[in-house]
Amino acid sequence: MESTGEGGGGGGALGFTEIETTAEALGRDEIAHIVKEILGFVLYMHRQIPSVLQNLEKEFDALKEEHKEEEEEMVVGSEELRGAWRRKQNWRKREVKRGIKRLGKLMNSVSSLISGFREAIDRVPEIQSVALVLGGSVLRPRCVYELEVSSVGFDSCGPRDSSKTKLAQALSRKAIRALISNGAGSSSYLGPTKLYLMVKCSSTFNLPMHFLPKRDFKYPKKVVPFKLHIKCKTSSIDCDQNEIIWFQCKHAIKGIPCNVPPEG
Repeated sequence: MESTGEGGGGGGALGFTEIETTAEALGRDEIAHIVKEILGFVLYMHRQIPSVLQNLEKEFDALKEEHKEEEEEMVVGSEELRGAWRRKQNWRKREVKRGIKRLGKLMNSVSSLISGFREAIDRVPEIQSVALVLGGSVLRPRCVYELEVSSVGFDSCGPRDSSKTKLAQALSRKAIRALISNGAGSSSYLGPTKLYLMVKCSSTFNLPMHFLPKRDFKYPKKVVPFKLHIKCKTSSIDCDQNEIIWFQCKHAIKGIPCNVPPEG
């Protein structure tokens, strides 16, 4: 059974939340699921996407499938039927192509970022923190969300376990509730901006092609990150802080224009 404890962060911080779980450790699949859920929430709450990420993924898949079916109908249809079909479906075809173009870059960037993160956690025994940075660059962030996981490293990989999936879903819901209760996304609309992913781990990290070391990276003083801490049953191994540095994922997610009602 998981329990959640919350405490206010100092210096005007959005807050700090500790989420406890009886699990000995979290597996790589659970970490990836939680990070993706928080990432989607951050994009939506800061109005960088027009709907929740899961809905956009379903919409994009449906548009691609519809476009594929249209292309197949054009190939197998006779010239007469093809002409009639074009006259009736021309408007819908334009809408489908417009939708694919609108969502394509977003879906590709989300996929690239999550794939890069998965490759990172597959290569290291332990990641101390994961940060989602929203802003023009990691040096000029507007909002920062940091996830820490306290365990002795990642759980061993194995066949997909339904109990593990439920655990990841439960922890994701608690993390998102904590963000909402602490006012995540309540600031003024930033306009389309970018979301960056960073991981903090040992400097001996065998770098995959998706990450760059940021040894001297620090948050600007005026930006205080909201921190989520998932505390597993087994405490984390103590690490020499001098050997822990940030790495930035090369992939970033650029928000798409959303219809935002005027403030006031």
